[in-house]
Amino acid sequence: MALGFIDKIEPFIPSIKGPSKPLSLREKMYWTAGIIGIYFLLYNTYAVGVNQTAIASQPFFQLMSIVFASKIGSLITVGIGPIVLASIILQLIVGSDLIKIDLNNPIDKARFQTLQKLLAIIIAVVESVIYIMTDFVPISSPSLFGIVALQLAIGAILIIFLDEMMTKYGVTSGINMFIAAGVSYAIIAGTLTILLPGAISMLNPATGGGGASALPNAVLVFGPFFFAIIILLVSIYAYETKVELPLSFEQFRGVGGRLPIPFLYVSVLPVILASSLELSLTIWFRFLANVSGSLANLAHFFAYYQTIGGSPQLVGGIVYLISPTFPSPYPAPYGVGGYGPYIHILLNSVSTLYLPTGGFILIPEWVHAIIYTLVLMALCVVFGKFWIEMTGQSPKNMAEQMSDVGWQIPGFRRDPRIIENVLNKYIPTITILGSMFVGLLAAIATLTGAIGTGMGILLTVGIVYMLYQQLEQENLFETYPILEKIVK
Repeated sequence: MALGFIDKIEPFIPSIKGPSKPLSLREKMYWTAGIIGIYFLLYNTYAVGVNQTAIASQPFFQLMSIVFASKIGSLITVGIGPIVLASIILQLIVGSDLIKIDLNNPIDKARFQTLQKLLAIIIAVVESVIYIMTDFVPISSPSLFGIVALQLAIGAILIIFLDEMMTKYGVTSGINMFIAAGVSYAIIAGTLTILLPGAISMLNPATGGGGASALPNAVLVFGPFFFAIIILLVSIYAYETKVELPLSFEQFRGVGGRLPIPFLYVSVLPVILASSLELSLTIWFRFLANVSGSLANLAHFFAYYQTIGGSPQLVGGIVYLISPTFPSPYPAPYGVGGYGPYIHILLNSVSTLYLPTGGFILIPEWVHAIIYTLVLMALCVVFGKFWIEMTGQSPKNMAEQMSDVGWQIPGFRRDPRIIENVLNKYIPTITILGSMFVGLLAAIATLTGAIGTGMGILLTVGIVYMLYQQLEQENLFETYPILEKIVK
């Protein structure tokens, strides 16, 4: 299927016009600050008609808010979910050759971006309705359903266009900046008011008895803080790990350099996409909570819900096993009294897998934790491979770009096929290993209950690191314009 039909509907889809001339780094920073300001305004504005006192504060919702750069009940409750989900769907469609597209062709690329924006807007409207229908967003009165849904849809669409504006006028993509901004705000605003009092209340009984066990108990109480520091340090170390290939410039003898291939070649993008997919399935399958009749067995196999505290909660099924959701109360260490009760829950609690033929299989929660980790790692690998193909970072694309500007690898002929063969020894392996690593690190961060959910720390470190590299490159290009012509 071709994308020619997009030309007929493109005039009806609003678009952010790019700058008429290249922006300086300072101008980009001003635009970035302004867009982030609008984001925070939407972030802190609750939709009219939302029952704020009934909004859940479980760590699951905190994790969902971090991954989606959202805040439950606010105008950006849906967050970047529609953008990410639209990207995932189109990646799968393009990868299966259902749509014939050449992203190196400017016309096809523009059509693809228009289709992605249209799909994101549709998903934004649908998810706004789903959030209210499934009680993720409690409303004050059923009569306000349409008003609240409209506000959430408008907020989600505004995020789509803010992301586009950030991409064209800012220093990086809107998705990255919104996640980093949301995580930073949540950590600063929430640590002292939520996590610290809880830790202190746990610290008193843990150390009150004194003796040799007081210090170890205190360490365990503050485990989420320690795990957050560990995740932070490991993330920084991983981003600094790289393989460097020597390069020479054919037109100027003696001019050379190195091509860095970082261990996290695709950064944290795979874990953003994978986590978004898992959390989106949790939200979408909530529709199956009240399914009855002939489809009930199949629905329970995918997502089994029980009514707990007056609302349906996911307690079993395939979607449960691949998600970071756990039985209520969520067994984050600071939510159940420390790592002792937390480990007890993992070792002794069970979840259910309902078979379509009838009957249950009991699965220990520690097995659930392992399945969640393995599936997250596998999804990260899949999305990592998709991402390097979609963004022109595959060995073939890199070899063509290097050959076009005159770079070559010393000791090899200047032939794109030769360069591609050399890059094939590194990029595919590093992509797989790096994607598995970020998936594993994100899962460990989530399961250990690191402050900021750990996932937020991992994403923020990666985003800030990418931003630093981009700012460094932009500044270098402004100082030495000739480098931009050589590289690009």
